[in-house]
Amino acid sequence: MSWRDIAAEALAGILQRPSRSVLTSIGTVLGVGTFVAILGLTATASSQIDDRFNVLTATEVAVEDVSHERNEFVDLAFPDDAEGRVRRLNGVQHAGVYWSVQTNGDRAVRSAPVGTPGSGGETEVVAASSEVLQAAEPVLSQGRIFDTWHDRTRQRVAVVGTGVAARLGIATLETQPTVFVGDEAFTVVGIIDDTRRKPDLLLSVIVPRSTALEIWGSPKSGAKMIIATELGAAAQVAQEAAVAIDPAHPEYFRAVPPPDPKTLRSEVTGDLDQLFLLLAAICLFIGTIGIANTTLVAVLERTGEIGLRRALGARGRHVTAQFLAESGALGALGGLVGTSFGLLTVVAVAVARDWTPVIHPMTVLAAPAIGLATGLLAGLYPAWRASRIQPVEALRR
Repeated sequence: MSWRDIAAEALAGILQRPSRSVLTSIGTVLGVGTFVAILGLTATASSQIDDRFNVLTATEVAVEDVSHERNEFVDLAFPDDAEGRVRRLNGVQHAGVYWSVQTNGDRAVRSAPVGTPGSGGETEVVAASSEVLQAAEPVLSQGRIFDTWHDRTRQRVAVVGTGVAARLGIATLETQPTVFVGDEAFTVVGIIDDTRRKPDLLLSVIVPRSTALEIWGSPKSGAKMIIATELGAAAQVAQEAAVAIDPAHPEYFRAVPPPDPKTLRSEVTGDLDQLFLLLAAICLFIGTIGIANTTLVAVLERTGEIGLRRALGARGRHVTAQFLAESGALGALGGLVGTSFGLLTVVAVAVARDWTPVIHPMTVLAAPAIGLATGLLAGLYPAWRASRIQPVEALRR
């Protein structure tokens, strides 16, 4: 038998039972489609993660005051003009110093001058300059954030998150509500609904840094600085920040640059690949079993046909090639259809999420070949079983 004859016989065998052929290919369609969709969605998500990382995390540098590790007599290593010094560095947009105020005991947060703290546990109080709020890029629900004037004149104002406002019973700013930190009263001037950086501020009462220094003194557990930079400047700013803040004692500060986006992408992509490729492998395995089972049933049903072919001179390898061609054709067809479905899935998800679809060309080229390999692998045993049928035994049935 020539290859043309084998292909014609395989096509005839598939078309004689179209419903069974379609059902047989479904497993391969699902497996290959899942394979293409997973690789495409993983590449698309990784690209999207890189974009968001560059816009936000890659433009953020944290500087920590570690002077207490070097000199126990230094409470606050950040000088009064630390923010101005850092802002003079190229690529810096905002820089602000902040720290957590201890609220235990007589510094509990209340919505009234007497009584118990608001329900839901202790509320953190953060002393921060106005630059911290600008670097966090808050989304205001009501009011405004305090500015440099509030810092300079030590105003007793506060900004709270929506969760803290609800816990303290603050629904509107029209009545000029007040929160009490211990016995100290602060007028709430703004309620934050969300932030692009430092989301932990949403759970805090934020007061001006100068006011906190006047009332409670220097922080006992160290201060930090958040620096918002232009895209691509974060690494350089992290190297220069400590010297810019205090040239005499740069060792008092630890600057933390953003992590490498390539490392982040590799970790995320690796996790997604391992999880979802396992799912694709399971689907392909199910498709392989389905094709093998259907092909074996076809061998048993066509025993008489196989016997007649052997009686007319067909050899075992001819019968093997015929059934391998049928199973391979079913696998290749399933691979092509699955690839199409996988591509459509990636594009549909990207359009729905307003992403840019990313699909590697090798994925599209390899997917139909995987379907073909699946079909050939599934047809090995049935084809071998068909080639072992003896003509005399087959014609007796």
